Amino acid sequence: MSKWQKIKLWLPVIVWAGVIFSFSSLGINKVKDFSWVDFVIKKTAHVTEYAILYLLTFRAVSQKGRLIGKKQFILPLIIAMFYGLTDEWHQTFVPQREGTLRDVGFDSLGALISMYWMKRNI
Repeated sequence: MSKWQKIKLWLPVIVWAGVIFSFSSLGINKVKDFSWVDFVIKKTAHVTEYAILYLLTFRAVSQKGRLIGKKQFILPLIIAMFYGLTDEWHQTFVPQREGTLRDVGFDSLGALISMYWMKRNI
């Protein structure tokens, strides 16, 4: 595989990770009282962001679906979960933000949903 082919496969992963990082860098206004609507919207965003990260990483690892095996399903999951963990840690340094293991769980859930979907559809 040429250098340019690798760049074409991995550039979307890097760009999407940058999008996630940029959202995590924004301060947020905390809601005074707990709101289910706010909770559902934010956690759905976590699941969606990491479902997409898994799919893009799967595309890169499997070379657009040319290589299919256990490694091609597990490695993107590990990458997405690790990135979720480091992103939550990053949020501990952002004013008005906090990093939580609960959010790592929602991130991981998004990646797991994508992995399940990919396994069912390939």
